[in-house]
Amino acid sequence: MPGVPAAFDHPGDRAEFRQPPHLPGVELYRAHIIRHAFEPHTHEAYGLGAIESGVERFRYRGSDHLAPPGSVVLMNPDELHTGRAETEGGWRYRMAYLDPGVVERVTGDSGWWFDAAVGADAARAQRIAALLDVLWLAREPLAFDSALYALLAEFRPHARLDRPAQAEGAPRFAPVVDYLRAHLSRRMTLDELAAVAGLSPFHFLRRFQAHYHATPQQMLMALRLFEAKRRLAAGEAPAQVALAAGLTDQAHLTRAFSRRYGVTPARYQKQVRS
Repeated sequence: MPGVPAAFDHPGDRAEFRQPPHLPGVELYRAHIIRHAFEPHTHEAYGLGAIESGVERFRYRGSDHLAPPGSVVLMNPDELHTGRAETEGGWRYRMAYLDPGVVERVTGDSGWWFDAAVGADAARAQRIAALLDVLWLAREPLAFDSALYALLAEFRPHARLDRPAQAEGAPRFAPVVDYLRAHLSRRMTLDELAAVAGLSPFHFLRRFQAHYHATPQQMLMALRLFEAKRRLAAGEAPAQVALAAGLTDQAHLTRAFSRRYGVTPARYQKQVRS
């Protein structure tokens, strides 16, 4: 990739995205991160990948995880997470972000779920990294789809089909998240969100934090930036995207987007639409 994203402080930090034009719901990502620390964000998709070198530390579902070389990364949809290097030289990795519907169509399975965020499986991680490279380079739809099928076959042994029962707070807080998604461009109050959940404001804040391992504001920003990502990929102008996603202006979009995804909005848009 020519140049380095302006958001990165370290000249060795770099990240690239790619989306296959024939298959919506698939996004490929490869990066080498040394100093950048990713703020809480979500992809609203399975995040499946492999660590090629170095060690990543990330916060996911309320716990810290370490992903060393030769490990596979297994993230469920709609889970906020962070990311930063644990080793001096950073970490190099490849990921595929796949909508649940894509996984179901390719595998014939409904409702994959991963109990562990990191799997120690060096031989499988090597095969996964190779398949992700094939996907990145594939320009023929048939070659891409065949490699995607092989990739998901590698992840299948780590998946279970009987998703665990929802935690106690899920039915109460799911409408709050839906409400946030429906009102991204608005300035909301704690009282407003608590009323959706039927709780007093700070009781709601404590319970929401305990359930999602994130504050309502962190969840709102993650949803705003994911919506911005979706709109950028569709070709909307960054200034228009910022307004639609509830951000102050294009500069705010650039700062917030870069902290969560490692590239500027303009660079991301250019990468996925090239």
